Amino acid sequence: MDRSQLLRGILDAAVLAVVADEDGYGYDVLRRLRAAGLTDVGDASVYGTLRRLYRGGALTTYVMPSDEGPHRRYYGITARGVALLDDARTVWADFSRKLNALLEVSLEVQSR
Repeated sequence: MDRSQLLRGILDAAVLAVVADEDGYGYDVLRRLRAAGLTDVGDASVYGTLRRLYRGGALTTYVMPSDEGPHRRYYGITARGVALLDDARTVWADFSRKLNALLEVSLEVQSR
């Protein structure tokens, strides 16, 4: 199964979850996603998702100086982002419950 297709569908929720835990700049968000096991996530996808969520009002942004180079743009979650994340949790729980049930039935049929 192509994981990149699955990742596209859940990247908004994953980014919102990471930023809800703690504000972060682009590379930091990417690093935390990968540390959580989403190793297939691409740099451009994360940066694009951050910009899109910001434009949609789900994230706020601010700039902080960095000791390691240029200033960094940090992202934080807004009330709209929290609502979107809550909705994503509900949708994912329902979807995964139904898919797991379907896969279990399929496995039972195969083992007969």
